[in-house]
Amino acid sequence: MTNPTATLLISCPDQRGLVAKFANFIYSNGGNIIHADQHTDFAAGLFLTRIEWQLDGFNLPREFIAPAFNAIAQPLGAKWEIRFSDTVPRIAIWVSRQDHCLFDLIWRQRAKEFVAEIPLIISNHSNLKVVAEQFNIDFQHIHINKDNKSEQEAQQLELLRQYKIDLVVLAKYMQIVSADFISQFPQIINIHHSFLPAFIGANPYHRAFERGVKIIGATAHYATADLDAGPIIEQDVVRVTHRDEVDDLVRKGKDLERVVLARAVRSHLQNRVLVYGNRTVVFE
Repeated sequence: MTNPTATLLISCPDQRGLVAKFANFIYSNGGNIIHADQHTDFAAGLFLTRIEWQLDGFNLPREFIAPAFNAIAQPLGAKWEIRFSDTVPRIAIWVSRQDHCLFDLIWRQRAKEFVAEIPLIISNHSNLKVVAEQFNIDFQHIHINKDNKSEQEAQQLELLRQYKIDLVVLAKYMQIVSADFISQFPQIINIHHSFLPAFIGANPYHRAFERGVKIIGATAHYATADLDAGPIIEQDVVRVTHRDEVDDLVRKGKDLERVVLARAVRSHLQNRVLVYGNRTVVFE
C-alpha cells in the first residue's frame, strides 16, 4: 500500500455503541476505513479493536488526530495508541553467539518483508561483529557480568537513545535484561524455545531428547520483569520422532525460532498487537 494510513489500537471497558462511536469519529472527519477488527474478552469485560483508515482526504492534520480522539476515548475509559504507516521504526537487534535469528531478520528486512531500519546490533560477545560489518550495520560489543550489569545497561540505554531505537529484538541474546531496564525501555521482543518451564536452564534440547518429547516449539513474547513470562505474540511447534537425534532437534528448533520471531516482529511493526494485562490480541 502506497497511500499512508493511520491505525488506532483501542482497549476499552465493554459497553454498547463502541463500534459506532469509533467508526463515526473517522467517518465524520472524512476518513475511509480499510481494515477493522475487534474482539470482546467477556471474562475481562474488555472490548479490543484495531481500526485502520486512509489519511488521504482525512480532514484532521496528523498532530490533531490524537487530541481529537482522546476527547471521545477519555469518557469511555479507553486505553489507546495511534500509529502511522509511513513512520519507519528503528530496530536494535541484540545477540550473543548464535546467528540464525540475526541473519533471518536482516534478510527479511532487506527483502522488504517488513518495513523497518536496522541501524544497530548490540552483543555481549564479539563473535557476530563480522555479520554487522557484512551488512554495514553498527555493532556495539558490551560485555556484561554480575559486577558491571547496571553500568553496562546504562550504556545500552544511551545507545538506544542515540540511535533513536523504537524496538529491541532479543535474537537469542543470552543475558537477563533487568526489570529496571525494561521499565525505562519496554518495547522488547524475545524469542525462546517453548520447553519453558519444563526444560529450564542450559541445553534444553538435550534434556528434551532425553525425555523423548514428540513436539518441540518456539515462543516470541514481550519482555517483562517476570523472566520469560511476558505477553505472548507468536508460537509454533513441529513434531519430532524417535529417529531424531539432538542435532535434529536443534536444527528444527532453530528453524522454528526464525519463523516465530519473524512473525512476531512483523505483527508488531504492522501495529497488529494489542497488549492487555499479560495477554495479547494479534489482529489478522
